[in-house]
This record gives sequence, C-alpha cells and structure tokens, in this order.
Amino acid sequence: MDQCNGADTPMSSNASLDADEKGKDFNITRYRGMIGSLLYLTASRPDIQFSVGMCAKFQSAPKESHAEHVKRIFRYLANTKTLGLWFPKGQPEHLVAYSDSDHAGYKTDRKSTSGQCQFFDSSLVSWFNKKQTSVAVSSIEESL
Repeated sequence: MDQCNGADTPMSSNASLDADEKGKDFNITRYRGMIGSLLYLTASRPDIQFSVGMCAKFQSAPKESHAEHVKRIFRYLANTKTLGLWFPKGQPEHLVAYSDSDHAGYKTDRKSTSGQCQFFDSSLVSWFNKKQTSVAVSSIEESL
C-alpha cells in the first residue's frame, strides 16, 4: 500500500508509515546511508523535511516498503532540481528572526503556543512552533 500519493510531493502530509512487521527486511546500513544523505539535503530543501522525518523513524529496523518511500524522495529530488534555497556567493547577508506566543490559546487545557522563524535574506531557513507543556495562569487570576 503506497502512502505517498501525489506526484508533486514526496509524501503527503497526512501520510503515515507503519512498522510493516511482516515486510521483508532491508539492509540497515544502506537505509541509514540513504536517510543520512537526505537529512543533509534538508538544509537547502525544506520541502522534503516532513517526508524524510517520517522515513527516518524506521532506521533501526527498515523494511523494503520503507526503502521504497525513501527512493520516492530521491526520484522527487531528481525531478525538482531547480527547487530549493539559494544562497548566492558574495551577496550581503541579512538574518531576520521573528518570535511570538499567545497566552492560554488552547481554551480546553489553557496551554500556550509559541513559535519562531528565521530568514536568511528572503529564504526561510529555520522555524519552530510548540504547544507548551505547562498551563498558563495569569497573575491577575491568582488574586481573584
């Protein structure tokens, strides 16, 4: 069963890979090498980050079905060579970072969300968002 549907992306964001415990084993050293190469590429190709992360979960016991998903990412890269972040040599460098958070944004459990992103020139190079693990309580609410 192929979870990677869509010709324009290596794996859809709602795809899920499973352990495929009945599947045929794949060479662990080769699989880890393939994943390592893809992880290196995610620095300039953030469009494959989700797919590589999904496949990287199975490095301890890869199956042929997992390797097929990895090969699909390589085929995607071969067909989209013109995509990616471009950092021209000799250009002035400009790094900009943004950060934001809310207060008790999740109404059901009152947990806050924070996030940040960094741009190098006009290219998004890093991002992060997280639902906080602790509950936000306003200091005004404590005195009421």
